[in-house]
Amino acid sequence: MDSRLARFSESISFDHRLYKQDIRGSIAHARMLCRQRLLEAAEFEAIQRELLDIEGVLDRGEMPFKIEMEDIHMHIEQTLIDRLGDVGRKLHTARSRNDQVSTDIRLWVRENLDRVDSLLLGLQKAFLSRCSKDAGVIVPAYTHMQRAQPVLAAHYWLAYMEKLERDRGRLADCRKRVNVSPLGGAAVAGTSLPIDRHYSAELLGFEGVAANSIDISSDRDFAVESVFVLTMISEHLSGWAEEWILWSTTEFGFIKLPHTFCTGSSIMPQKVNPDTLELTRGKSARVIGNLQTLLVLIKGLPLAYNRDLQEDKPPLFDSFDTVIACLELAIPIVEQTELLPEAISAKLDQGYLDATALMEGLISRGMPQRTAHHKVGALVAIAKSRQVPLLKLTDAEIKSVDESLDGSIRETLGVAGAIQSYSSYGSSNPTRVAEQIKTWSDRLG
Repeated sequence: MDSRLARFSESISFDHRLYKQDIRGSIAHARMLCRQRLLEAAEFEAIQRELLDIEGVLDRGEMPFKIEMEDIHMHIEQTLIDRLGDVGRKLHTARSRNDQVSTDIRLWVRENLDRVDSLLLGLQKAFLSRCSKDAGVIVPAYTHMQRAQPVLAAHYWLAYMEKLERDRGRLADCRKRVNVSPLGGAAVAGTSLPIDRHYSAELLGFEGVAANSIDISSDRDFAVESVFVLTMISEHLSGWAEEWILWSTTEFGFIKLPHTFCTGSSIMPQKVNPDTLELTRGKSARVIGNLQTLLVLIKGLPLAYNRDLQEDKPPLFDSFDTVIACLELAIPIVEQTELLPEAISAKLDQGYLDATALMEGLISRGMPQRTAHHKVGALVAIAKSRQVPLLKLTDAEIKSVDESLDGSIRETLGVAGAIQSYSSYGSSNPTRVAEQIKTWSDRLG
């Protein structure tokens, strides 16, 4: 092989991290071969012993990697052959690198999907713990980045719980399609040797066996789907980071971020920069880009295996690494960030957050919704002209909009009154929120 091609085609620089999965899959394959009398018991024992020893060598970083051997699979197999000779050469019976690589990646993805799910659960618990910590605190909810209605802070945290739960649901659904064994599919057509693919699948904890040997060679749907799920997680983390970056500014002043997850400025001594959140927001671009890379990679590939698929691993690995790193930092930030109720409360009468509650109060008196919307809009205009909250409007000002209205409408005004007026399922009513907190507490344990 031309040395330039060796450098161009090697994958050991990134696929070496699959070594544990490769050894686990090889041991399962060898055990199956032994059961099917394609290996002697003593040969299997020797192969298993040496593979476990090779794993220890790799654990300690003592194996030199050579680009001439291309990938981790050849490194492990050649080391086995160097140790066992012909017995080592028997390991690859009824197996191609095509199904071997696919098996390794599926094992790696399955393990890391579980790791991501565990971190998402940790982040959910962090938000849930905030619900009791911030009990009773009212914050403004926004639409179009304009103040909309008052909500309980706990209700806000529960919104993130729902997003994360959808992420966990997608992970679980994706895992089902990942957890199918390709091992034994061989290069493309299967094998004439009497192997037992269901047995090797059982040894590796797969829930099913891929049914078509041609599809096995080319399938990377599970990798693309995994990165899509990670992209959605990144999108949610990015939105959360953006919001808390805004909330931590002097202009908002809603939260105080833990300084251990912020940085200073090289020139401005007063600065406490939310770099962790900014990087979380920024790193979402990498994951989104990785998804695009994988989609383009598999676009138009003819059946079955093509060497293009070697390029699936860098974006796949990077997406998992990036999301895991972001989640590992998000949990302590959520746990340690301080909500600033006094600063929030001082501005709650700004933005007419109780206008919708007033409108609905008029509707409950029999006024048509469009009419009530117009009347309250007129009252807000008067209040804005005087730069006062709706609660400070005089009786005369109220009647100037509609003679049938009087000071009794003030019962629905103020953010606390608005909070109490909510009643629908999923709303920010204190009783409803408490029910949701209990539901989540029971679910998460």
